[in-house]
Amino acid sequence: MDYLILSATLIAIGIYGLLTKRHLLKVLISLELVAVAATMNFVLLSSPFNPLGESLLILAFSTDTCITAIILALMFTCSKKYRTCDLNEIAKFEQQETCIRDGGKEENTEAN
Repeated sequence: MDYLILSATLIAIGIYGLLTKRHLLKVLISLELVAVAATMNFVLLSSPFNPLGESLLILAFSTDTCITAIILALMFTCSKKYRTCDLNEIAKFEQQETCIRDGGKEENTEAN
């Protein structure tokens, strides 16, 4: 029972971090906390006679590894291109690039 409380606590901390943090590394750590809590639930809820928990555990490990690789690649790309890993600043840069690429077409359509 104590492990379920620990798992619920880890999920709560991870979700809080996902909702409040704006740095990509902190988002990655929060996502890892959620993944560890889910993996812990798969281990706790599996039984020796039902291999479904072990199957879900292998799936969770592979999915977690893929997500980690994608976020690390995103961090590397953002730090090279924008010189920051802050999500708010990246969104500003992307919005500026979109306006430059469109040539202000959005502003002209709103004025009409």
